[in-house]
Amino acid sequence: MTPSDAAHRMMGYIDGSPSPYHAARSAAHLLDAAGFTAVAETGPFPVGSGRWYVIRGGSLIAWAVGDHHEPSAGFHIVGAHTDSPNLRIKPRPDSEKAGIRQLGVEIYGGVLLNSWLNRDLGLSGRVSIRRDGTVEERLFLVDRPILVLPQLAIHLDRQVLELGLKLNPQTHMAPIWALDHEEADFATFLAAELDIDRADVLAWDAMAHDLTPSAITGLRGELIAAPRIDNLASSHAGTVALAAAAGGVSDTIPVLTLFDHEEVGSTSDTGAAGPILSQVLERSVLSRGGDREAYLRALAGSAAISADGAHATHPNYADRHEPEHEIALNGGPALKVNANLRYATTSVAAARVIEAADRAEVPLQQFVNRTDLPCGSTIGPITAAQLGISTADVGAPQLSMHSARELCGAEDPGHLEALLHAFLSNS
Repeated sequence: MTPSDAAHRMMGYIDGSPSPYHAARSAAHLLDAAGFTAVAETGPFPVGSGRWYVIRGGSLIAWAVGDHHEPSAGFHIVGAHTDSPNLRIKPRPDSEKAGIRQLGVEIYGGVLLNSWLNRDLGLSGRVSIRRDGTVEERLFLVDRPILVLPQLAIHLDRQVLELGLKLNPQTHMAPIWALDHEEADFATFLAAELDIDRADVLAWDAMAHDLTPSAITGLRGELIAAPRIDNLASSHAGTVALAAAAGGVSDTIPVLTLFDHEEVGSTSDTGAAGPILSQVLERSVLSRGGDREAYLRALAGSAAISADGAHATHPNYADRHEPEHEIALNGGPALKVNANLRYATTSVAAARVIEAADRAEVPLQQFVNRTDLPCGSTIGPITAAQLGISTADVGAPQLSMHSARELCGAEDPGHLEALLHAFLSNS
C-alpha cells in the first residue's frame, strides 16, 4: 500500500458519504467486500466465529471473531464518528422573500459559517416515508447544485474589511434554491426525488453538502483538500484497518465503532453516550456462550482508540498552538493528551499506541492544547467512561477543521490506517 493509494481511497469514501447515513453504508460496502455480514439487531446474534456488522441510522459497529476466541476474550476497539458540522433542513423549511425561495436551516455542530458561502451545495440524508401501511426509511442523495448562500456584496457591507464578516445563523444562513414558484416546496421536492406521493413523506433528516470533489493539491501533491475530513478520514481508516485485521490470530477481538452525533454531544441512541456499543459487545459475548461475568471479564481485558482529527500547527496562527508540541501535516498521527481528560489518553493508553506505532513503523506526534485556550473533546472520554476501558485519543493532523472544506496531508491516511491496523491486530 502506498500513501497515494490510501489517499485516493479515502477521497472516494468521503465523496460518496455526504451524510452520516451514507457514511455508515459506505463503510458497510467496504466490509461486505472483506467478507463481513450484516446482522439485524431485532434478530438473534450469530453464533461462533465470523465477521459481522450492525447499522443503526448513521452508526455502524463491526467485529471479527475467530475460532480461537473464548467468550471472555477482550476487545480492541477503534472508534470514530460519521457526522460533520453542516446545515440541517428544518421540518417546515419553505419561505419566500423578495421573490426568492429559501430553505430554513438549523446549524448542526460547530460550523464555520463563512466557509459555506458562495458554494454549490447539494442535499442528502434520510426520509421516513409511508409504504404499504408501514413506515420505511430511505436514503436520498442530490449530488447536483441546488442550493447556494450568496454573500452580501461589499458595496452593501463597507465595514466588512475592518470589522470582519459577522453572520447571524437565523437570518443570514438560509440558502436560496429557487425563484418564486409553487413547485419550490421541500416535501414535494423530496417526493419527486424518491418517486413517491407527497403525502407519503412523513419526516426527514436532511442536510446540505459541498459539491466540490476531494482533490490532491499542493506543489508536489502532498496535500488533500476535501469536505468532512473531520471525521470521515478516521472512519475510513478504521474500516480499512478492521478489514485487514479480520481473520488474524490475536487474542483480542477487533472491533470498529462509527458513531453518529459526536459533533453535538453524542447523547442519542446512535451516539457514543448511548448504549449501542455496550449492547452489541455484550450480545456478541452471549451469542458465543458467555454470560454477564464473561462480558465483564472481556471489558477488563479490552482497550480502545478514539480516532478523530487533530489540529495541525497553522502557519498563520502559530501562536494558537502549544509551542513545544508542533504538529506537522504528513508527520504521522498525533497522540492527543489533555490533563483535564477532554481527551481520554493516559500514560498506560499512550504506551499502547506508541508500541502499535513502532510495530507499524509509523511516525507518531504528540498533541497538547495551549494551557490558556479551551480544549475540544471526542468520543474517547465518553467511551472510556461508558465501558470502563483504557482509551487513547489519536488523530491525523488537519487544518480548517469544521469548515465546509478541510485540508490534510496526503501521506497521513496511510499512516493512520497502518497504526489502527497494528492496534486492532495487536501485533
